[in-house]
Amino acid sequence: MHSTYNNLVFEISKKGRKAYSLPESSIEKTAIKDILPSHLERSEPAELPELSELQVMRHYTALSNKNFGVETGFYPLGSCTMKYNPKVNEDIARYSGFSNIHPLQPEATAQGALELMYRLEENLKEVTGMDAISLQPAAGAQGEWAGLLIFKAYHEANGEREKRTKILVPDSAHGTNPASAVVAGFDVVEIKSNKEGRVSVQALKEAVGPDTAGLMLTNPNTLGLFEVDIVEIAEIVHEAGGLLYYDGANANAILGKSTPKEMGFDVVHLNLHKTFSTPHGGGGPGSGPIGVVDYLTEYLPSPRIEKDEEDYKLSDPDKNSIGRVKGYYGNFGVNVRAYAYIRSMGSEGLQQVSEDAVLHANYLKKRLEPYFDTPFESICKHEFVLSGSRQKQLGVRTLDIAKRLLDYGFYAPTVYFPLIVDECLMIEPTETESKETLDAFAEALIEIVQDVKDDPAKVTGAPYTKSVKRLDEVTAARKPVVKYQKEIEAK
Repeated sequence: MHSTYNNLVFEISKKGRKAYSLPESSIEKTAIKDILPSHLERSEPAELPELSELQVMRHYTALSNKNFGVETGFYPLGSCTMKYNPKVNEDIARYSGFSNIHPLQPEATAQGALELMYRLEENLKEVTGMDAISLQPAAGAQGEWAGLLIFKAYHEANGEREKRTKILVPDSAHGTNPASAVVAGFDVVEIKSNKEGRVSVQALKEAVGPDTAGLMLTNPNTLGLFEVDIVEIAEIVHEAGGLLYYDGANANAILGKSTPKEMGFDVVHLNLHKTFSTPHGGGGPGSGPIGVVDYLTEYLPSPRIEKDEEDYKLSDPDKNSIGRVKGYYGNFGVNVRAYAYIRSMGSEGLQQVSEDAVLHANYLKKRLEPYFDTPFESICKHEFVLSGSRQKQLGVRTLDIAKRLLDYGFYAPTVYFPLIVDECLMIEPTETESKETLDAFAEALIEIVQDVKDDPAKVTGAPYTKSVKRLDEVTAARKPVVKYQKEIEAK
C-alpha cells in the first residue's frame, strides 16, 4: 500500500482542500461574541485537517483495514473471548420499534421492548437456575459489584454486616473479582489452588470463619478446569454463614449441562458478549445481568420489570433494593441481540454451543501439548492454558511467541494470565471456528516453536508484517501520546 496511507490525517492535509460543498445559508450569521463569553472566544481558527472527500474516504478505509476483529481472523483470546456475532441479531436490534424508542417515553408506548426484556430475564433464569434476574448492570464487572452490594445488604439485614468483612477469591480468579470486592467495601482473602489447578478445599476450610461474607468463583475456572468439589465448597461457605458468587464469564462451557444454582451459588452475573454473542470491546457496549436465588430477590437493583396481566411495567423501588446501578434499565440494544441469539439457538442449540466449545478446546490442547509444557493434565472445558517455560530456557518469552503469531494472521492468545502459571498462554477457540482454522492456528504455533529452536532471533524480533512493531510497552502505558503534535518549522 502506498506510504501515504500510513500517514496521520494531519500529515495528508493541504490548506484549502474541502470534502464538502454547502449552499449559501439564508439564515443571518450571528457573531460569536454575541453568543459566547469573551474568554471562550478563539483568538485564531482551529487547526483542523483539510482534505478532499476522496482523501477522507481512502484514509479512513485504510485505517479500518488495519483493525483486527472477529470477522477478519481467528481471535483465541482466552478468558474474555468474543465469538462470532450472527448478523441477523444486528438486523433485529435495528428494527425501528427497538432502535427508535426512548427510555423516558410512557411505558404504554414501549410494551414490546418491556416484553422482550421480561422474556430475556425468563430465559436467563432458566439458563442459570436463578429465581430472579436484573438486566440493569452495564457490564460483567458492574454485575460483580452489584452482586457484592447484594451480599452486603443481605448481611446487613441479618445484623452481621460489621463482622462479615472478607470476600474469598481464588488465586486463579479474574482480576475484576478482587477489584470489585474492594470497591464494594470488602477485604480480599486469597485462596490457593491445589496441584490440579482447582480450589484447595483445605485452604478454603482454613480461611472461612465468622468474618466471611462470601466466596467469588468462576466455574469452570480461568484455567479451563471444572471445580469438581463445588458442592463441598458451597457447603463449607454456607455453613460459615457466607454466600457464593458465580462469575459467569465462563458460562458458555456449561449451557444445558449444569447451572450455577445446582452448584450451590447464590448470585451470578453473565457476560452477554461471551455466552450470548453480543459485541464487546473498546469500552462497550456491554451487559452484565445478575441473577439471585429467592431469598436475595428483594435486594436486586430497582426498578425491575413486572408483568401485570397482559401489560408490562417497571416496578416501584423495593425498600430493601440496593438501588439503581445504571441509568434507565441496562443497555437495551445489547439485550435485544442476546434475546435474538437465545431464541434462534433454542435449548438444544445452546447445549451444542458448550459441547462444541469444549470439543474445540480439547482438540487444540491435544495438538499443542507435545510442543509446550502443560501445567495441568485434566480434560479442559472451553479454554486451556499452556506454559512457554520450555521456550523461555532458549531465550524466547511467551510475549515473543504471541507477537510472532500476528505475522501468521492470528490474534494472539492471552499471555501471562492466570498469574499462577509461568509463561502462560491462555487459549479459547470458541465453538464458532472450523477445524481448518483450528489446524492452521496449531500449525502456526508448531512452526514458531521450531523457529525458537532453530532461529530464536526470528521470533524475538516479531512482528514483521504490521504497521506497528515492538513498542516500549511500559512507556506507552505510562506516558501515552494520544494527540497529534504539530512540528513547528524553523523560520
